[in-house]
Amino acid sequence: MNLLDAQNLSRSDTIGSLEPFAFLHARAQLADERKAELARDFPKYPSAGFFPHEQADCGPSINQLIEELGSPAIADAIGQRLGVENLSSFPTLVTICRFLNRRHGTIHTDSRSKVVTALLYLNEDWPDTSDGCLRFLKRADSIEDLVTGEIKPLYGNLVAFRRSENSYHGHLPYEGERRVIQIAWLTSDEEKLRKTRRGRLSRLFKKWFGAIDRHIGAARKDDASHLD
Repeated sequence: MNLLDAQNLSRSDTIGSLEPFAFLHARAQLADERKAELARDFPKYPSAGFFPHEQADCGPSINQLIEELGSPAIADAIGQRLGVENLSSFPTLVTICRFLNRRHGTIHTDSRSKVVTALLYLNEDWPDTSDGCLRFLKRADSIEDLVTGEIKPLYGNLVAFRRSENSYHGHLPYEGERRVIQIAWLTSDEEKLRKTRRGRLSRLFKKWFGAIDRHIGAARKDDASHLD
């Protein structure tokens, strides 16, 4: 039984726009009856941050979900909404995050090697706070100048955007569990290899120096940015 249905991305409750950059927010993309299964199979990373997907880290339902998220049907449905033809023809990189440190989420556009980025959230609940909630932004210097309402990282929320020079996004500092699968469609296989290698090195660093990683940027300002 499939976990995702491309037709659900076109429901009437999906929010999207092409200005100031192309984005979409599709709610309830996962069935409630699969929630416990996906929680059980989510990788149990001890460190904070995004790490390249490794099948051995995940249970079967998460691996199935990642396969479907990168399928031509889902990719092209997302691409159609964002104005990118044949998005499925681009190589993909999947990274997974279980925990964040406060330094994560500074305002950025994503790297130029990314064509489109999609995020699928899996937290079963979220505290009554804006901290850690994704914001699409009008400017690089203000976390408060939103394009649309902030998006809580709750189970089944899927967001995607087309990378551009003004595809600003980020979130207020948050430390704790924030489960998300990220898939990026990239400009080349060379970029996929480079990013995968860098992600594996980052995972090794955080395994041995996690305390340092938590300390770096822990007091960062809400409007902090890192632009390419």
